[in-house]
Amino acid sequence: MNRNQPTIAYGLYARKSSEQEDRQVASIDSQKRELDALVQRDGLSVRKIFEESHSAKRPGRPVFNELVAAIERGRINALLTWSPNRISRNAIDTGVIIDLMDRDKLLEIRTPSQTYYNTPNDKFLLGLFCGQAKLENDNKGVDVKRGLKAKAERGIYPAPAPLGYLNDRYAERGNKTIVPDPDRFDLVRKMFDLMLTGDYTPPQILAIANEEWGFRTPLGNKMSRSNIYNIFSRPFYSGRFEYPVGSGNWYTGAHKPMITKAEYRHIQSLMQISACPKPRRGELAFPYRGPLRCGACKAMITAERKTKRQQNGNVHEYVYYHCTKRKDPSCRQPSLREEALEGQIEKLLAAIEIPEHVRRWGLEYIESLSGKSAADRKLVADTIQKTLERCERKLGALIDLRVNGELTEAEFSATKEKLTGEADDLRFRLEQLDSGQENDEDAADRLLSFAQNARAQFIAGDPETRKEITLALGSNLLIQDKKLVVERSIWIDALRRVAKEVRAIEGRFEPPKTRMTQHYYSKMYMANPRMLRALDDVRTAAGRHAGLRSV
Repeated sequence: MNRNQPTIAYGLYARKSSEQEDRQVASIDSQKRELDALVQRDGLSVRKIFEESHSAKRPGRPVFNELVAAIERGRINALLTWSPNRISRNAIDTGVIIDLMDRDKLLEIRTPSQTYYNTPNDKFLLGLFCGQAKLENDNKGVDVKRGLKAKAERGIYPAPAPLGYLNDRYAERGNKTIVPDPDRFDLVRKMFDLMLTGDYTPPQILAIANEEWGFRTPLGNKMSRSNIYNIFSRPFYSGRFEYPVGSGNWYTGAHKPMITKAEYRHIQSLMQISACPKPRRGELAFPYRGPLRCGACKAMITAERKTKRQQNGNVHEYVYYHCTKRKDPSCRQPSLREEALEGQIEKLLAAIEIPEHVRRWGLEYIESLSGKSAADRKLVADTIQKTLERCERKLGALIDLRVNGELTEAEFSATKEKLTGEADDLRFRLEQLDSGQENDEDAADRLLSFAQNARAQFIAGDPETRKEITLALGSNLLIQDKKLVVERSIWIDALRRVAKEVRAIEGRFEPPKTRMTQHYYSKMYMANPRMLRALDDVRTAAGRHAGLRSV
């Protein structure tokens, strides 16, 4: 025996990943049993055993790093392992092992079927087998992505089902659809119903579901705040989903929708309103800080409280609203005192204010238009349906062109996205028409009720009430040159014209407001074409502004 030959001290390394890559790989115990048999057969000396459950697709395995450190320190100079793919499935760890052999730190790697010595050929084979393991992983990743994409194209959501749904565990592999959860589907729908009323915020609905209904997730936990916001913001519940998220690839799901697309869009508008910050109890209340923007640079409007002390000892506090200047530091828009701003809001509300008897008469008149409205709806619906059918035929022809290789992937994706968006808009318009006259009447009633009550509610209301009324005026309120600017609004213009005609008619006479005089007024309203046109515009605008709360 050559005395200069180093003693071989083995480190036994066994690894099992819990991921899909190792489903067919032997367990750690079975690997150790087979390697123990090899040790007994060849009389090998094992200095230390290393075992871990960790994927080798990426560097960073803790026990593997301990193994490398032990080799660097000279505690061991050889490895026992079940297969080269136990050592590495990535290029970096493979390079580390081969580098240890190059520096004579690692003399050999032994498996039950083969031994790799520190020779060029053996190191080449070792790198080849580890590279083959990496190739298998990469191919599996590509195959999985391809399978998930094909699943999405069939309308099957390729991810865990959201609350209210379940993944069908008993379906054939590759066709595991999303089905309604019999224990939670109806309760989640009730959450949507509460949100659609416009009278509840997501946190309020969360409290009702957890405390009053006893709602629990499949794991038995209460819903969290992120759960409720996730439910209300996911388009999956309306029958569509994006896969992968952020890719821009949208698919029509094969699952049963919980809400319509119209309801989904309405909820998103309500979510934007509820997301505006509300003053906490005890804090200085700046109710108009959230809804307003600068008319010059479109930056947000902020507020500050200033105290002025007079020489006579009197102390006055004022709240000023001004541009944050975050978009344009050189913005020179002047600040506006809160009292002046509220005076302008009240003036706008006064311009649309109508008496209670006008609200009742206006709603009766709008209901009388139901016959004409139904005929108009059918005509418009037929036209939209024909346009939708043409759009769907174009989508079918587009797919044929792609299959025949006449379009590139980029051309196909761009045109498909355009046509799909157009088709979705047409379907949304059909859903709006299908929602019926009754919904429009309800929305018109909310508009007329707002016109009747908003000014009085604003004058008597607390800061939060005033903020809600201000938000109802529009989502794009501006302050420019110390003036409140409400961008052109069909429903505000229509209500302003109704209120103007009411003042013109009732201003001619000053009889007491009895039932007889109100009936007399009603006849005059019906004889006024400007009033009737304005009310017709209110009805038209009501469908577009269905999210307005009654005050």
